[in-house]
Amino acid sequence: MGKVWLVTGANSGFGRAITEAAVAAGDVVVATARRVETLSDLVAAHPDQVEALTLDVTDGAGIEATVRDVVSRHGRVDVLVNNAGRGHVGAAEETTDAELRSLFDLHVFGPAALVRAVLPAMRARRSGAIVQLSSMGGQMSFAGFSAYSATKFALEGFSEALVEEVRPLGIKVLIVEPGAFRTSLMDNTGASEEIADYAGTVGPTRRMTRTAGGAEPGDPARAAAAILAALDAEPTPLRLPLGGDAVDAVLSHLDAIRSDVTTWEKTARDTAYPR
Repeated sequence: MGKVWLVTGANSGFGRAITEAAVAAGDVVVATARRVETLSDLVAAHPDQVEALTLDVTDGAGIEATVRDVVSRHGRVDVLVNNAGRGHVGAAEETTDAELRSLFDLHVFGPAALVRAVLPAMRARRSGAIVQLSSMGGQMSFAGFSAYSATKFALEGFSEALVEEVRPLGIKVLIVEPGAFRTSLMDNTGASEEIADYAGTVGPTRRMTRTAGGAEPGDPARAAAAILAALDAEPTPLRLPLGGDAVDAVLSHLDAIRSDVTTWEKTARDTAYPR
């Protein structure tokens, strides 16, 4: 029997690539997007394997109703893919409270609500997998990406605890950390109002988000294949950086953290009450 997938943001990018890979593996995908008509070609190409549903992942009531409906009709959700998202560029000072909260609603509170919604049935079956689409920006950040990375750091912290809680129940958690892939992310990136003093630091990031779309080196189809392979592996890794740029950046960041810790290790340890 094939798996039943629930994929958010399935109309483009990684969501579409994962949907196509799951279909090729013989599975059934409940593909969701805010505008269900953007999924019509997937349904037409695979009418027996792809079902399209409208879902706004910032709508808590909609999440609960959608998951109840999927479980009642399909009997289970084997794999949840929290993929829906967008980019944002702006210095920390430039980013408004409304912009920051909106991004957290999409990248943190929405995925958390979906996890809560699918877990009861997964716990009952003692099986399942949760895929969290993060970013290499969930491990480190860059000038202009404070808001975006804040949400991905939060998603990764949530997921690190989650995996410890659900692993004994037979449920897997996979955090995916892509680098630059040829998706629609750059075309779906908002920007805060500029402050001139940040032109030298955030300016290059702004220009990159305007010009990089369509030229990224990463292939979403290859990324989807890697994700399916990681889910099938025993053990499934907690983190999966994707793309040479992501692997290099994560390893370099870990080296920098180790350097800071070891440089200040004696000072850090000498903070206990004297014995």
